[in-house]
Formats: sequence, structure tokens, C-alpha cells
Amino acid sequence: MAKVALAMMWHQHQPYYPDDVGGENPMPWVRLHGTKDYIGMALHLEEVPEFRCTINLGPSLLLQIQAYADGGTDKHLRISRMPADGLARDDALYLLDNFFMAFHDAMIRPHSRYAELFQMRAAHAESAANVLVRFRERDIRDLQVWSNLAWFHPLLFEKDPELAQFKAKGRRYTESEKNWLLDKQRQIMGQIIPKHRKLAEDGQVELTTTPFFHPILPLLLDKRYAREAMPEAPLPAHKEGYPEDADVHVRRAVEAHEKHFGAPPKGMWPSEGSVCQGIIPLLAKHGLEWIATDEEILGCSTHGRVGRDSRGYVRNPDQLYRPWRVAEGPHELGIVFRDHALSDQIGFHYQRAQGGPAAHDFLGKIHGIGDACRHSGVATLVPVILDGENCWEYYPDGGVSFLRSLYQGAARDPGIDPVTVGEFLRKNPPTETLHRLFAGSWISHNFAIWIGHPEDCRAWDALHEARAFLVNESKKGRYDPADLARAWDEIYIAEGSDWFWWYGDDHSSALDALFDHLFRKHLRNVYELLDHEPPGQLFEPISHSGSRGEPHGQPTSFLRVRVDGRYSYFEWINAARYTCGQERGTMARVTQGPMKAVWFGFSPTQLLIRVDATDPPARVGLSSVSTLRVGFVDPADREVVVTSAAKSKPEATVLHREKPTTQGSPIEVACDRILELAVPFDRLELKPDDKVRFYIELLQGETSLDRAPREGIFETTVPGPDFERLMWQV
Repeated sequence: MAKVALAMMWHQHQPYYPDDVGGENPMPWVRLHGTKDYIGMALHLEEVPEFRCTINLGPSLLLQIQAYADGGTDKHLRISRMPADGLARDDALYLLDNFFMAFHDAMIRPHSRYAELFQMRAAHAESAANVLVRFRERDIRDLQVWSNLAWFHPLLFEKDPELAQFKAKGRRYTESEKNWLLDKQRQIMGQIIPKHRKLAEDGQVELTTTPFFHPILPLLLDKRYAREAMPEAPLPAHKEGYPEDADVHVRRAVEAHEKHFGAPPKGMWPSEGSVCQGIIPLLAKHGLEWIATDEEILGCSTHGRVGRDSRGYVRNPDQLYRPWRVAEGPHELGIVFRDHALSDQIGFHYQRAQGGPAAHDFLGKIHGIGDACRHSGVATLVPVILDGENCWEYYPDGGVSFLRSLYQGAARDPGIDPVTVGEFLRKNPPTETLHRLFAGSWISHNFAIWIGHPEDCRAWDALHEARAFLVNESKKGRYDPADLARAWDEIYIAEGSDWFWWYGDDHSSALDALFDHLFRKHLRNVYELLDHEPPGQLFEPISHSGSRGEPHGQPTSFLRVRVDGRYSYFEWINAARYTCGQERGTMARVTQGPMKAVWFGFSPTQLLIRVDATDPPARVGLSSVSTLRVGFVDPADREVVVTSAAKSKPEATVLHREKPTTQGSPIEVACDRILELAVPFDRLELKPDDKVRFYIELLQGETSLDRAPREGIFETTVPGPDFERLMWQV
């Protein structure tokens, strides 16, 4: 039996957060992910030396990791270091607003003291100024500790008894203990690069790179590449590209990689999987031998020969699960295409399953691909590529049980061969060449995230004008070369994809305004480094929407719903609505789930939920769903389980601590054009003004098909009898 080659590739990346000219670093994410995800990935691999994979380390990430190892800081760390009894009021307010930036269910609630502090912050008032009076000195200090400690990887506590003992103390930390932890944090940051280098030298891991400050290479070459997938896309006023800048990003990435790891990289994950025919000579020129991107790029490059049917099955799987060759003139590269459904399983679905069964399910899917390709005549390669940091904060144990089970299971499985991409290509060179590489990214095979929205276009034009100013001033010969080099660095930083990620209506976070500020600050730095006053528009926000807030809104009136599964516009007109698939954070999901939209609201006595299917009617679009689960965070330990959800007579049960409850009013459920569910508040033991926090998950057996919301939870409040009168007054 031929083995299936499993090529796991973890993409590790963070934007370049520091403002080197202003001397500040406003965001802690490199440091926090460093002590959790970057060190954690290396520790997992050390446990199973038989498992081989590829890790992509962005050069701007490595630059920041090394800076922390050398004693660098950020605002969060600076305030963490301050004595709790000596914080200025502004610093204390910053602490209350920014030291709970973690996923509550997996990273705050499991730690009793951190959860207690969260309740103190969240339960009484929205304003940090109003809440500050409730925090004593020991509360402030414990919050300084836990906002860092919660971001330490679980394996660190297994391997370091002193660190485990520190965590077990839980509360009433001293200043010296707090500083011990922060010193330990710096030591761990110093281990990340050496551990990855050793894994590479031992042959267990192939390390690859990304263009230096993570630009979208095709758009740097020519912004008009965007129109290959989006012919009508609005473009900036200045449509030309900057191929010389693209060359700098690639050259410096290769040089930095060799400096850190002792050898130049052979492979590259182009930023956001963004490719086009024009990047082939550029990458080959700098010694790159292979690249990776998403399966939809292969589908477009083969004019639809490779794709997925309505059930998600791959057409012509032997064409996807093999390497290809791309060429431009005398330049050639190998290229592999990730299975985005499997990648999304890890990124979005398995976080809600037990680690062992999830890993078993994943490996079973790998075997299924092998069976589908067994007569292809070529070795089967399954590339699974995704972020190596962002998904783990949603796993209850940080992903430990899943990754342990996956790595150990794959290493022991006689039908699976865990490989690095480079080693597979050396043994199995591509035999087929794509005529032309379609221009697009791993998200919907286009560049819509980064160009086309009016905010994106304003940002590109502001970048162009700052760059044109620098080009013109560079010709005058009157500036210190060091100042010119620093000014060019600011341009290269501003060319990074991450700033554009948050412009437009694609993504949003509580930090939208800060990302906007940093982008414009880098452009202002170009002028200031050359003693010129920056243009006034660089002091005005490009994004006028700010944080988009919660993605679903709130019900505005009681609903009068007849639970029959039939569509009625007026029954749900006052409900809250969430559109599935509108990712809002640092990760985006490619595969479309069965749910199109979720609506929720209430009658005076019931929580009302409606689910619209991606493929209506719901009785058809949800036909693969065996169970619909409404999981509650508040009230805790409750869930509503609907079995045979798409049948004419679904059945619904309330579970409390895994036991059915029958006391109270009956649950109503129906599925026809839409699925409608009515859960009496008395079945959930809820009363007016109680918080309701929940999510909806669709299952096929034990496999998660979809979840809403994709990140976070729905939140509302049980209405009182005066709800409609109060809403009318508002």
C-alpha cells in the first residue's frame, strides 16, 4: 500500500508593530504568542521526532522575537513591569482596558483568579474609570501577572516545575514574583529561534520564509493584478506597482533567514498565499525553489478542472494532491496547493472536539484522500497549511491533546508519511506544468481583502504619495544615507498586508483605530526623517468606521413567531441577525458551512432562534446535519440538542450537566424553508435581566460542520416585561 504524504505547514507571522522612529511598540502580540504558540510548536515537535513538517517564519516576526530576546519591550510589558502601587491613573486605565485581551472561555475562565478579575472588570460598568475604584493593589498586581501567565504554553508548565508551582499559587503575587515571571518570559523568547534552528538542522523541520514585511507581492508588482479575479474592482488612483520594492522584500527575507538559521530558504509561503505569473522570475532569482498557495488558485489556473462539488468533494483529486511546476521564461518553481477544507478543520472546527477523536478524524480524512488517489500513478501529497498561532487560543487546552494525538498518530500510522514539502519535491519532482498561474490569494482566490474598498484605495494612494516624495528627495543628494535607509524602511513596513487587512468592511477588531494610526504613522515618519512636515491628511483617519462592534446587533422588540419552519419577513424583522462567514479577526475561513445566517430574539417567555441554510430550503441545505446544538456559556453547563434537524419533525432536548431535563414548558422546533427553535426561559432557569451567552453548532455524527459565530459567542439579556416600552423610549 502506497503511503499518503502529509505535508503540514504552519505559517507563523505577525505584523511589524514597533514604531522605530517614535520609539514605541504599542502591541504585545509577538511576545504573547511567542511564549504560547511559537515556543509551543517547537516543544510539540521535540516530543515526536518522527513527525516531520514545514514551518514558515516571517522575517519581520523573527526581527521582533530577537528584539524581545535582547531586552526589547512594548507598552503592555512596560505597564506589567510597573509596581502595582505606583501606577499613574492613565496606566491603570490602560491596564483595565487591555489586560483581558484573550478568548474568555479558553484563556480566562479556566483560571479562577483571572476569571475573578474579569468579573470585577466586566460585571459592574463599561468604563474603566468607573471600575478602577474596585481594584486594590493586589488585584492590579495579580492582573499584571495573569495577563502574561495565561499566554504561557501548557507544555512549559509540564517541563518546568518552578513555573508550574508559580502558576499553582494563583493569587497574591509579590512584585519580585511578578518580575521573575517577566524575566522568565524573556528567557523563553530567547529560546524560540535556536529551537527552530536545531529542528531544521536535525532534518525534522523545513523552515521557509515570506517576503520581509509581508506585502502582497502581486499588488507590489502591479495593482492591476487585482482585476484578474475581480474585473470590476475599483483601484487606487495610482495603479502602477513597485517591482523594485518587491525585490527588496524577497532579497532581505532570504538574507535574514540565512542569518538566523545558517542556510538560505528553499521554500516560501508568499504573504497570504498571494501569487501571480509575474512573481516566478523574482523568486527564482533569489534561490527559491518552491512556493505554496490555496487549492482555488489551482482551480482557476486549470480553468475549473480542479474544484469542489456541492457536497464539498474534490473533483479530480489526483490533480490537487500532487506538486506542479510553474514557469516564466527560463525560470521555474515547484508549487503545492493546500487542501483548504482540511486546513479549516484545524483552524475552526476541531477546537470544539476532544483532541484524540479530532486527530483520529483528521487522519481518517487523509486515508480517504489516499483511497481516492490510489490509481493516479503518482505519489499522493496532501498539503495542509494554516496559521500556526491564532487558532490555538480557542482550543480548551491550547491544542495540546489534538497536536499530541495528531503527531503521534501520524508518526505511527503505516499508511501516512509526514514529510516536509522540500523533501517530497526532491523525491517526487513535478511532472506537469501549469500554463499560467492565476493571480489571487488563499482567501477566495482574489485580493479583495487588500484592495478595492474605498479605504484600501485611500491607503494605497497615501502610500504612493509618500513613496513618490521619498524617490524625489533621494535624488537630491543632500541627505544622510542612514536617514534615507530608515525612510525606505518605513515605506517597506507600510507595504505590509496587515494594515490593509483591517481597512474596509472585511475584518474588524477593537484595535482598528490603532492599526490605522500605525499605518499613517509609518508614512508620516518618511517625511519627518527628512525634516519635512507630513501632509495633513496623514493626521486624519483613513478608516472612519472604527471598530464595527458586535457582529450581530440586538433584538429591538418582542418577536411574534409561529414555529412552523415557514418564512415570514415580519415575524423576524425585530430579531438580531448574524451573517455566517463574515470573519472579523486575524483568521479567515475559506470553506462555506451549511449555515448562511442566524437570527435570534425573544418572546416574553422564550428564546427564539432561526437558522437559514446556505443552500435553501433548510430541510435540504441541512440534510447532512445529524445534530444542531445550542451551547450556552451563560447559563453554564446547559445546551439544547436538536436531533434529525432537517426532518419534518425534529426533536429537541435541554441538557443540564449532560442530563436531559423535562421540567418546564415544552420546546418547539420546526424545519422547512428555515429552521425555527423556541426554548422557554424556564427550561434554562433564566429570569429577566440574566445574561444569555451562546453559540450554535451543526454536527454530522461527532464531526463539526459549522459554527455560529465562527469566533466568540452571541450575547444578549433576558428581557423584562417593560422591554418594549424601554426600547420605544430609546
